[in-house]
Amino acid sequence: MGSALACRVPPARDMTPCASYIERMRTLIILALFGLLVLSVWFASTAWERLGGDPIPIYGYLAMGGGILFSLLLGGALMGLVFYSSRHGYDDTNSGEQDRR
Repeated sequence: MGSALACRVPPARDMTPCASYIERMRTLIILALFGLLVLSVWFASTAWERLGGDPIPIYGYLAMGGGILFSLLLGGALMGLVFYSSRHGYDDTNSGEQDRR
């Protein structure tokens, strides 16, 4: 707790306790994320080996590609509509009044 309070000192004072606390937390976070990455790669490779099945036929790859392409086009179109709506004032309220129910 004392180290966390050291981060709230005014800028004119020495910031070494805060810097060491931040460095320790940064190192801890990086190690935790790296550990999760290693664990997820291990799990994926183990599942890939143990749950092997029949090979995917060509129409399966075509269906996956079509689904991915459709999802990307739909997402892009919806984002385009959001930007269009925002830039043309469709998101603004009418004459400053809010909805009354």
